[in-house]
Amino acid sequence: MFRKIYIISLIFILITQAAFADEYVNDLRNLFLNNKAIILAVNLRTFNAKDENNSGIIDEDEEKGTFLNAIERLDSLKEEGINTLHVMPINPIGKLKALGTAGSVYSPSSLTELNPYLADTNSTLDINAQAKKFIEECHKRGIRVIVDLPSCGSYDMYIDQSDLFKKDKNQMPIVPTDWTDVRLFDTGVDGNLNQSLYELHTKYVDMVMDIGFDGIRADVATLKPYTFWKNLIAYARSKDKNFLFLAEASDSWREPPSEYAVFTPYDKLLEAGFDGYYGSFFNIKEWNKGSQLINHIIFNQKLLTKYDTKKSVIGSFTTHDELSPILINGQKLSEMIIWLNTTLPVNSYYVDGFQTGAQYVYFWGNKKAQKSYTDDDYYFVHRGKFDLFNFSARPHGNNYEISNNFIIANKYKKTFSQIFSKGKFIPLSASNENIFAYARSYGNKTIITIGNLDFKNPKQKVKIDIPKMNNSHKLTVLKGSSGTCALARKKDKLIMDIPPGDIQVYLINDLAVE
Repeated sequence: MFRKIYIISLIFILITQAAFADEYVNDLRNLFLNNKAIILAVNLRTFNAKDENNSGIIDEDEEKGTFLNAIERLDSLKEEGINTLHVMPINPIGKLKALGTAGSVYSPSSLTELNPYLADTNSTLDINAQAKKFIEECHKRGIRVIVDLPSCGSYDMYIDQSDLFKKDKNQMPIVPTDWTDVRLFDTGVDGNLNQSLYELHTKYVDMVMDIGFDGIRADVATLKPYTFWKNLIAYARSKDKNFLFLAEASDSWREPPSEYAVFTPYDKLLEAGFDGYYGSFFNIKEWNKGSQLINHIIFNQKLLTKYDTKKSVIGSFTTHDELSPILINGQKLSEMIIWLNTTLPVNSYYVDGFQTGAQYVYFWGNKKAQKSYTDDDYYFVHRGKFDLFNFSARPHGNNYEISNNFIIANKYKKTFSQIFSKGKFIPLSASNENIFAYARSYGNKTIITIGNLDFKNPKQKVKIDIPKMNNSHKLTVLKGSSGTCALARKKDKLIMDIPPGDIQVYLINDLAVE
């Protein structure tokens, strides 16, 4: 009898241990704070939509993007090196005064429900179970998931819950800047928060945590007061201390989009508990001197050490608010963004379609639609930017070189994770002002990155000072020149002619740069 009880107990223990061994543990904050996240922003509405007739629009009889069919793409994302998804808003979308035939995903009609269009109607699972299934499949593949919290509400939401919205002197809801499809929330101010709105946000947190999301990306986080975020983040962390909060905020944002709006700057958001923010890396399109990039990194390095807890930043070189890099400076800018995201002290960040060279140019854009799910009869789009407004086809390009660079760079970010997560960032002296150069050094290995921010003029001659390097040190090419590049060496110097818009990355063993 004792033997039987012992065997049964042992079996129970083994089964229990196996169950716990398979249980997912959220490690996103740790990944992010060590600059190891490789993030892809996706709109599930288009993520795996089936455009069978190649019209660019998902017609009534074609399959829209859903929680369940998104699972089909996860294996390929894992192979590309993606370890984190930023899922754009998954809430129902307002139909009144909307933009586009499906409405902007950032114009929610509710914060406590899921968008019914993301449900697979052929499944026996309800929409919440479908969302949970999607998250579970992401986690099985080592992919963490951040969900987007919209900053404003739709006109539909205002009609249903007007007490949540700010009003002008004529008691009309506020249209913030040119976001004509949304209305501004009345958050209250520090010391006098709108408790109804705050409680609605706690319910949003409860919903997304129950589904299994690993963190929140707060859309235009500057629009809510310091204590609003401080309290909400503390609320979420009381349930999961590893739950990530990423603020869409930039050091270059200095005023609110409306005179009626609250404005909490990026540094106060970090103080409130956010783990990271966007920085101003999207300004790369305007930088033509290497010092502009280097100085922004130095600025962030100093900023992120000011707080009691660890902080980080994403490489926001390209976002859904930015033109496709292809349209700005062609393939070379895309390649530069990939390798900067890999080698700088940032978390890599991309938008779906970037990895294949998508241009986000829609031949049907802003034309009258045959069918609309909103009161807008036109396919409203921002030309050259990720489509947030219609049931459009999956964003995709056909640029093999960008895809290849994307996969290789992401592998290197993992292979040399010690260097990129722990290594010092060391600016290197360059003799040409258009050129940036820096080292990442850890242990006895150093990775050198050199790039040319002049995309128009002929190749540039430059000397790069690399302290302690001598002729016995071998350079291993991680990313070579995409054009003709004459490379020579002298003691502690690299001498080269670097083509326009080019970026090069080298590994040097047995060298620690300080």
